[in-house]
Order: sequence, then C-alpha cells, then structure tokens
Amino acid sequence: MRIVLGCISLGLVAAVLSCGSGSNSQEPNPNPNPTGCADRGGGSAGEVTVGNILFRSAHNGTCNPAVDTVAVGGTVTWTWVNTGATSHSVRFSATPNLSSGLLTGDGATHTATFTAAGTYNYDCVVHGSQMTGRVVVQ
Repeated sequence: MRIVLGCISLGLVAAVLSCGSGSNSQEPNPNPNPTGCADRGGGSAGEVTVGNILFRSAHNGTCNPAVDTVAVGGTVTWTWVNTGATSHSVRFSATPNLSSGLLTGDGATHTATFTAAGTYNYDCVVHGSQMTGRVVVQ
C-alpha cells in the first residue's frame, strides 16, 4: 500500500511541476490583459488614456468602461497613447458638443468641460462598444 501511495504522490508532484505556460522565461508578462486594461490607477481624476482599443481612467484604472467622477464645472482630458496609425474619437451621443473628431497619433488630446450634473456615456466612433467610458458629474 505504501508503494502505491508513494507512486501516486510522485505522479501528482510531477504533474503539478509540469503544468506551466510552456515558456522558460521567468519574466512576468508585461501585458497580462490582452486588451491592455490592467489596473493602473493612482493618477488624477479627469484624465483618461486613449489607447489601442481602450479608454482607461488614470485615476482609478477602470477600463472599457473608463469611469471618472468630476465636479460640476470640471474637465476631463483624453490623451492618445500608443495608438499608432489607428484613429479614435470620444463620442457623446446625447451631448455631441462634448465630442472630439477622429484623432490619430500619440500625444493628441481632447478636453471637455461638464457644466451640468449627470452621467455622460461615451464611446469611440471607430470601435463602438469595444471602447467605452462614463463621466459622472456631481
């Protein structure tokens, strides 16, 4: 009986040790989330990164939807980062005056000022429901 249990134990240990990613690298994956929406909060409220098919709040790391809360009269700035030649926009269907046009290139920005309390949902005209965000104005 001990021999059988010992063989089973060795088999389990070998099975556990053989499970892995198949990579010999011990480096962590620099982008564990394929959409790039890893939590990276800690920045200022009202700052949103526009990336490769993502909107990400600099404040709390929320992504698709990026959610930011600002005071009445507050502004939100979207900054294009690592977008390459792909165009993106900030489109508010209910309040088109807050929307941007199509912008391309790292460093492009769009700023909107929110003068009334409410919840403002937006997306990218190119990517629709794949790139979304929300601004809550209190």
